[in-house]
Amino acid sequence: MNVEEEVERLKEEIQRLGQIQPDGSYKVTFGVLFNDDRCANIFEALVGTLRAAKKRKVVTYDGELLLQGVHDKVEITLKAAT
Repeated sequence: MNVEEEVERLKEEIQRLGQIQPDGSYKVTFGVLFNDDRCANIFEALVGTLRAAKKRKVVTYDGELLLQGVHDKVEITLKAAT
């Protein structure tokens, strides 16, 4: 799977696990994503996929590197489709 495909899969998983916001975006915490069995099976390196999605301005979150446990409550926002 290439990076673009992984980012697309990440978008689908954030929509599945997250809460839709009034502006059409979705929010999910890193802990929910990281601890989800389906995500664990899809993403070999979830943190790397998140960083690639952030670089492409698909998602936003505070910080650069998210670590399991320490950053479980960090909110990841999937921007609304334009």
